[in-house]
Amino acid sequence: MAVKIRLQRHGKKNFAFFHIVVADTRAPRDGRYIEQLGSYNPNTNPATIVLNADRALAWLNVGAEPSLVARRILSYEGVLLRKHLQGGVAKGALTQEQADAKFAAWAEARDKKIAAKKAGLTQAAAATAKAAAEAEAKVNQERAAAIAAKKAEAEAAAQAAAAEAAETAEAEAVEA
Repeated sequence: MAVKIRLQRHGKKNFAFFHIVVADTRAPRDGRYIEQLGSYNPNTNPATIVLNADRALAWLNVGAEPSLVARRILSYEGVLLRKHLQGGVAKGALTQEQADAKFAAWAEARDKKIAAKKAGLTQAAAATAKAAAEAEAKVNQERAAAIAAKKAEAEAAAQAAAAEAAETAEAEAVEA
C-alpha cells in the first residue's frame, strides 16, 4: 500500500484551512486517512502551522511520500532537515550531539526570521494607522477652515444687510 503525506481541505469557500494527514494514495483528497499529523492555516500572516514533527518523521522513515505542498511544510518545520541529519548519524558522518546542535542552530535562525516578520507586520500596521490618523486630522482641519470661512461670509453678509437696512431707514427718515 502506497502512503502519502498530504493536505485535506476544510473551511469555507475562499477561506480554506487544511489538515495534514497520512493517507493511502487511492483514498480521495478529503476522504479516509490513516493518521492526522497537524493543520495548516494559510489565512493568517504568517501562516499558522501545527505539526506533530515526531510522527511526521516516523512516517517519512517508513517510506511515506509527501505531496509538494506537504513537502514544503515539512521543510519549513524542519522535519526534512532532521531526517537528513538522522541519515548522517546512521552513516557515521556526525554524532547525535552534532546533529542536535545543527538542528538547534537552524531552529533558532528560523524563529528569529519569523519574529522579525511579525515585528515588521506590526510596525507596518502601526505606520498605516498613523498615516490614516494624520490624513483624517488634515481633512478635519480643512473642513473646519471651510466652515469658518462660510460663517465669516454669512456674518459679513448679515452685517452688510444690517448696514444696508440702516442706510435705507436713515434715507427714509431724511425724506420724511
